[in-house]
Amino acid sequence: MKEKISDDQKALARYARALGHPVRVYIMELLSKQSCCYSGDLSDVLPIAKSTLSQHLTELKKAGLIQGEIEAPRIRYCVNRENWQHARELFMTFFKT
Repeated sequence: MKEKISDDQKALARYARALGHPVRVYIMELLSKQSCCYSGDLSDVLPIAKSTLSQHLTELKKAGLIQGEIEAPRIRYCVNRENWQHARELFMTFFKT
């Protein structure tokens, strides 16, 4: 009998993969302390190329941890509060076992 991988396990793996780089952890810490941030502001704080920052933001967005809105010519990023809370709950449950 094969074990079934649950939706929560898949979600936890997706969130863990997205948080698997220190720059992305830093971005999430920064964004969780404020309502939103513009990508240009992040590039002022992080000593990485804008293209690299864009890749990190894309990974976080793909995992559903952040959301972005285009406000030409910049993009405003915010934490997706619902998914961030879900990730926190999944990690807490995982580490309690």
